[in-house]
Amino acid sequence: MKVTDILRFARERGEPVFSFEFFPPRTDEGERQLFQTVEALRPLGPGFVSVTYGAGGSDRARTVDLVKRLKRDVEVEPVAHVTCVGSPRDEVARVLDDVAAAGIQNVLLLRGDPPKGAQGFTPHPDGFAHASDLVAFVRSQPARWRFCVGAAAYPEGHPETRDLARDLAHLKVKVDAGVDFLVTQLFFENAHYFRFVERARAAGISQPVMPGVMPLTSVDQIERFTAMCGASIPPPLQAALEVRRADPDASLQFGVAYASLQAADLLRRGAPGIHFYTLNRSPSSRAILAALRASTPWRDGA
Repeated sequence: MKVTDILRFARERGEPVFSFEFFPPRTDEGERQLFQTVEALRPLGPGFVSVTYGAGGSDRARTVDLVKRLKRDVEVEPVAHVTCVGSPRDEVARVLDDVAAAGIQNVLLLRGDPPKGAQGFTPHPDGFAHASDLVAFVRSQPARWRFCVGAAAYPEGHPETRDLARDLAHLKVKVDAGVDFLVTQLFFENAHYFRFVERARAAGISQPVMPGVMPLTSVDQIERFTAMCGASIPPPLQAALEVRRADPDASLQFGVAYASLQAADLLRRGAPGIHFYTLNRSPSSRAILAALRASTPWRDGA
């Protein structure tokens, strides 16, 4: 099923959509644990799950294999990440053909992060410079690829484009190329999300915008991620994390509580659902989603 249909049916029932993002493990044992994680999440009714590429386009083969197995063996709706980085057009086309042949209907099209140690993004000589180019490429062959296309959005601006007006203009180009839904980068102040949606609607962007939430598991982890993606940590949250820096259990418990409150507020104020960045760990996401379902009128299919 296409993500747009999943979102539409949920909206008609007055329910949110919950989705989960995973990255491809590098070992067979990691892959086994990932499938155990997905199986543990299945009873919570995820609308879809997505699988990333590694930085620089690494792990491409594992990503494609994982989304194919998720579709075939676990019976959850997968979204395959496809990036521009490090790839010529014909290689990207082969990936898209492989994904389509497996019956996968949804892709998240991204420029991608440069390889570790690179100074910046350099497009392949026969590749794509921007995610908007990749979206246009997919839409240029509608008989070949009939994907529901997702793309990334940055409530606080892209790390390389901190000018919010300029970043929104880039997003409009990408959306106009043929995007069906958006998933945001993580954020910790919901005001960023709602201001972003307001600006996007004013710019003529009408596609659904799924907010991305990352449950905190450790102080060091969240500092690494925010440094990479450009998200800010509000001073009160930073202070609360600092108090728990040396206590992993307290950090984890606080992270679950914070993300639960954040997600509940997003849903109460009209977000269509929550996209959880799981880091391939289910306990935090399961606890948050269980708390949300236990405290809202749409639980258990109501």
